[in-house]
Amino acid sequence: MISFKLNGQTVQGEDGQYILQVAQKCGVDIPTLCNHKALEPAGMCRLCTVEVFDGRRSRYVTSCNYPIWEGMEVRTDSEAVHQGRKLIVELLLARCPEVPLLQKLAKQYGIEKTRFKQSDDTCILCGLCTRMCERIGTSAISLTGRGVEMEVNTPYGLTTDACIACGACASVCPTGHITLERVNTRQTKLTVKPIPSEYDMGLKGRKPVYVPYAQAVPNTPAIDRSTCVHFKTGGCKVCVEFCGVDAIDHSMQDETIEVNVGSIILAPGFEPFDPSKFDSYNYANLPNVITAMEMERMLSASGPTGGHLVRLSDHKEPKKIAWFQCVGSRDMNKCDNAYCSSVCCMYAIKEAVIAKEHAGKNKELDCAIFFMDMRTHGKDFERFYDSAKEKHGVRFIRSRVHSITPVGSSDDLEVRYITESGELATETFDLIVLSVGMEISPEVVQIAQKMGIELSEGRFCRTGSFNPVATSKEGVYVCGAFQGPKDIPQSVVDSSAAATAAGEILSTARNTMTKVRELVPETNVVNERPRIGVFVCRCGVNIAGVVDVPSVAEYAKTLPYVEFVSDNLYSCSQDTQETISQIIKQKNLNRV
Repeated sequence: MISFKLNGQTVQGEDGQYILQVAQKCGVDIPTLCNHKALEPAGMCRLCTVEVFDGRRSRYVTSCNYPIWEGMEVRTDSEAVHQGRKLIVELLLARCPEVPLLQKLAKQYGIEKTRFKQSDDTCILCGLCTRMCERIGTSAISLTGRGVEMEVNTPYGLTTDACIACGACASVCPTGHITLERVNTRQTKLTVKPIPSEYDMGLKGRKPVYVPYAQAVPNTPAIDRSTCVHFKTGGCKVCVEFCGVDAIDHSMQDETIEVNVGSIILAPGFEPFDPSKFDSYNYANLPNVITAMEMERMLSASGPTGGHLVRLSDHKEPKKIAWFQCVGSRDMNKCDNAYCSSVCCMYAIKEAVIAKEHAGKNKELDCAIFFMDMRTHGKDFERFYDSAKEKHGVRFIRSRVHSITPVGSSDDLEVRYITESGELATETFDLIVLSVGMEISPEVVQIAQKMGIELSEGRFCRTGSFNPVATSKEGVYVCGAFQGPKDIPQSVVDSSAAATAAGEILSTARNTMTKVRELVPETNVVNERPRIGVFVCRCGVNIAGVVDVPSVAEYAKTLPYVEFVSDNLYSCSQDTQETISQIIKQKNLNRV
């Protein structure tokens, strides 16, 4: 370890570390605009300048790339350092006067107006983008020109095949000079677009290293090889720099694990019908025609819009929404799915009611559901249907709409339909939701064929009336939507039945592989002073839509013996549960 003085205090760092790294570890703030953990420091912005005293004289160095040595004395807060940084900020502000980051820095250093001639640039020539591009393994852009002519550009200023449209340069740009639009038009011959999040139905992007969704079990990140830059160029590996537990290993290979079992339960689920097969609904061309699954994510507090209901075309709140039922179900004309998907009527009613609740009492939102037959079988389902009509004012129109037509350039949608009295009616909607049905994916059909399992006409698993979870193959059972279209409560009943049936034929092997569960040791806190932790759950908008959660959390801080307070989006999620466990240990809490 190397010892030196930092602002008069003796600190230690490892051989090869730079001043900035040690300062950050010690909680000393040094401003910088060109430093990034995954990149070699370059000292280009010079904002991280500090004063170094070697026993004879002082000199000024960039802390991001100046290595520490034994006995040195470093000052990060001297008047000379402050004045030097102030001048650098003033020069940068003159070059890029409209950049919010520089305006904020100027305010911190008391600069109201620059003394130098102003330009209208937005690039501070920090070099982050070019160094990141080099780290990625493409080097598609670089700093070209000299002096005042210097800029970030491609060779000869032309779009290049070297750019793989990864967007890494835009992600590290501190001023917003490089945008995805700029990359699309000036750098690459490819198209820059986000990686669509499967969980959010493509409404927002995700990273190449990602957790499928917040409550996934196991809650473990995965690397998408098809989009990870390392598997395209052999470079990058930036994620490795940021993983504090060294969990990322790009050399891992897929494994095939064979397990000897006495029974199999198939629960592959379903896939939503793809409405782009219907040309008349214009789903692929009109942004304000969405599926019910997309609507579900938009209404969720953890969704792409944070639970705020907006149109995708202009992000304005819709005033009139329509739901079209039986899209991909009960239709032998366009999709060969003669069956009813069972769940569409109820989820459309639920979404309409929630949309009304999101709009609030002071906003008028017209919700209309176009249907053939309203099938609300289930406990209190019919009562919920009546409540939607009478209490919430949802309109139910018995008509099957043929097509959706855009209204000029307004992004509105026109619908023409025949009423029950036989009259032609026309309405304009801001947003149309297609209630898509359930289908069995081709991959699941292949699995069934390989296992020799019989399928029904709708490609669902064929089962008997007296044993509805048993397949045509002995020892293989089925539950959930693969047995037939059904909702969550029915799927839960199915899973219990399938587990029981599988356990029945395994009775001779029962308890042969039993493991003793190791419980967390309990601590006796009877005589301890109460140390209370308060974790207030928002539960999306279920609680937060009724209770002012932040105010409750603030009030809890004033109560006696309360040592820690926080509010969580979902307290029941696995990651939040782990966080709560860590806080209990860190804060030594004995009441929750």
